[in-house]
Amino acid sequence: MKRLLDFLCSVCMLITFFPLIICIGLLVKMKLGSPIFFKQQRPGLNGKPFYLYKFRTMTDEMDEDGKLKPDVIRLTSFGKFLRKYSLDELPQLINVLKGELSLVGPRPLLMEYLSLYTEEQAKRHLVKPGITGWAQINGRNTISWEKKFELDLWYVNNQTFLLDIKILFLTIKKVLSSEGINQSEQVTMEGFKGTTSLVKEGQ
Repeated sequence: MKRLLDFLCSVCMLITFFPLIICIGLLVKMKLGSPIFFKQQRPGLNGKPFYLYKFRTMTDEMDEDGKLKPDVIRLTSFGKFLRKYSLDELPQLINVLKGELSLVGPRPLLMEYLSLYTEEQAKRHLVKPGITGWAQINGRNTISWEKKFELDLWYVNNQTFLLDIKILFLTIKKVLSSEGINQSEQVTMEGFKGTTSLVKEGQ
């Protein structure tokens, strides 16, 4: 039932938003250049890697050492607008259509985080990752990593078709109100550095 919902909704949304997707793609090309899409490998179901797609929101500006400048410098006003209304995530509907993502599930994070999870936190990969999830409608980027993982695990243990429908409707509400986009004054959420050893050991 979940896969059927994902497939039908992604097809309908891709058709409905096709003109918008084309328009955003052209604007990204004009304002940020090529490539239009940001492509990055992320862990999927059971940690199996896949390539996640988004519209680019940042420039490729480098410092004198040839390293990318901080996000706050590279994120343009146009990129902020795309993020504010989650328009940068529209290409992920292709990931849903391919079966790599679900509409609802724990957000796919970075591959480098896999080795940092506790045994319990790693259970978030027992379900297919999603474009939105229980953590996204309960704080998004304004909550701690530990709280985010706690919410992800609650979803893993309590997922139902009706819960997915509820999360989708609440996500629309959150997007329209632009809640929880950034953590404090940061452009993006601070990277996960692992849980403390005391938590890992269950003490």
